[in-house]
Amino acid sequence: MKQDVKDFMIQKVKEMMDSFSCCAEAKEAGQRWLDALGTEKEAEETKNLMAELEEDIMPIDNLIAFASSDAGAQVFGEEKAKEVAAHAQKVKTAGGKYCDCPACAAIEAIFDKKDALI
Repeated sequence: MKQDVKDFMIQKVKEMMDSFSCCAEAKEAGQRWLDALGTEKEAEETKNLMAELEEDIMPIDNLIAFASSDAGAQVFGEEKAKEVAAHAQKVKTAGGKYCDCPACAAIEAIFDKKDALI
């Protein structure tokens, strides 16, 4: 991995980990990747990180469906769920493929460089 790509990745992984919307599993995978940089485990942890992020990024259609559901209303509250669903629909209409929360935005930026990573 070239140094400029690695620097970009470090920045985005830290952004993801620091965001309110990052799940514990993604934070752990991010930390393992950061800890493995420069070691013989770097390539393996890069693959592990990508696999975890594939599981964690929220496709916009899934967010719309969840926020519009009874489960979404229970998680967000009824009014906030409607706001989230409406916002997600705007993101989709504008061409967005994924949720635009800070964690998902960082993951999407990482995916844009995926070919240079592995």
